[in-house]
Amino acid sequence: MGQHLRVSELVPGGFIVDEVAEADFGIRIGLRASSAESCCPGCGTTSTRVHSRYTRQLADLPLSGRPVRLVVRARRFHCEAVLCPRRIFTERFDNGVLLPWSRRTSRLDQIIHHLGLALGGRPAARFAQRLMLPASNDTLLRVIRRRGRPPFIPPTVIGIDDWAWRRNQRYGTLICDLERRQTIALLPDREPATTQAWLTAQPQINIVARDRGGGYALAAAKALPAAMQVADRWHLMENASQAFIDAVRKSMRQLRAVVGAATIAPDLLTAAERIQYEGYLRREETNAAILELAKAEVTIKEIVRRTGYSRGLVRRVLRGQRSDVFRSRESSLELFLPWLDAQWAAGQRNGAELWRRLGHQGFRGSLRVVTEWATRRRRAETIEDGILKRTPSARTLARLMTIARDKLSRSETVLVAAIESGVPSLVEAREIIAAFQGMIRRKALADLAPWLERANSSLVAAFGRGVRKDHAAVAAAITSSWSNGQTEGQITKLKLVKRQMYGRGKLDLLEARLVAPA
Repeated sequence: MGQHLRVSELVPGGFIVDEVAEADFGIRIGLRASSAESCCPGCGTTSTRVHSRYTRQLADLPLSGRPVRLVVRARRFHCEAVLCPRRIFTERFDNGVLLPWSRRTSRLDQIIHHLGLALGGRPAARFAQRLMLPASNDTLLRVIRRRGRPPFIPPTVIGIDDWAWRRNQRYGTLICDLERRQTIALLPDREPATTQAWLTAQPQINIVARDRGGGYALAAAKALPAAMQVADRWHLMENASQAFIDAVRKSMRQLRAVVGAATIAPDLLTAAERIQYEGYLRREETNAAILELAKAEVTIKEIVRRTGYSRGLVRRVLRGQRSDVFRSRESSLELFLPWLDAQWAAGQRNGAELWRRLGHQGFRGSLRVVTEWATRRRRAETIEDGILKRTPSARTLARLMTIARDKLSRSETVLVAAIESGVPSLVEAREIIAAFQGMIRRKALADLAPWLERANSSLVAAFGRGVRKDHAAVAAAITSSWSNGQTEGQITKLKLVKRQMYGRGKLDLLEARLVAPA
């Protein structure tokens, strides 16, 4: 026997349907409360004495693709409690059905809230319009802000890292519960005092995973002195790789002498490279003036005062970090150079034709990049052998020295062999960095102390000093299973949410969308 659908089953509970009618906007349903009494919101006294009636119009879920408007015949009651200051009150309904002063049913408000969490303002408003849900973008954002973020379970293991409001200008802090793998808080900045205040309110935390920055380490040490700090393993590996690139950059003068490119042939340079080379010559004049003062045992502070250069620039010069002739950025042709060399050897010398063929190999760069390479190659064959050519950048040399030999071309193998025989200190630095990364992968804590001694007198001594200063957190990173990878993933999600709102979402909105369950 079939079941008949009753209209009362389509409306929220606690109401009686009086009428159903079609209107210009959709479907109009007249309702009244099924209960004969209501509780005073001031004192909680139940009253059955009706003062008057009024009409409330509410938006509800659509029916068969048509908008629905509920017209509720609500009542006002007398409060008969003697001491209650509220003499007359309006009828109250269950919060799961209808909130006071609301113009939407609670079930519609819940859907609007989830749409706003998932899509933001305008995208959610457009989607709601397709679903026949009456909500503007401002309404969606108001609903998100009104509900805020739900309370979180006090964590015991957290990850903490910074994120950019605006890169290189303003940063915030994200805190992630690593056990539950979810964001629990966003802080407006990355100042140690702000982080310390938040951590102080969470004394149950016993493990803090963080990056290598000193601000979070200081905040955690002050707020939670008994908690174990764990340095992020990915940052350790990245810092080690960067330390080797810095070592190569410091050794560029020796490398040019070994490679046979201590001077530059301007005729072989493109227009962009010539501009960089002229800038290099100007930097060399500045470097020479600063190094001359340093040889005379003038302090950094006095060098800054005499020359007018910044303290950071003076430090980079003294550390040998301003000796690159060209930018360290790799060319888009880097992966296709072996193929280009083979085509050139086969007699194909036309830049445009090489570019067209290179497109079939997966190259997405412009024609100018290929024609400049062909022009430089053609000039190199006509210039006498006594004039020396361009040295690869520090980043390129670091890459060639660290990848497997079977992946190098013949010319690259010869270049690496020349470097290894001519600059042994760089080979030692490479071995030290490889030993550190292998120690992290094998979780070999016993190798840390000997490694620190070995790194102390090498080109990567600065990196070794940083590891020694953060010894406890690095040791915990080697032995502990906790890491900051989940926090990095949550920051990636935060970037997506932030870009969905075109970077205009404030902290409360970002926190509500990121922390609240979808």
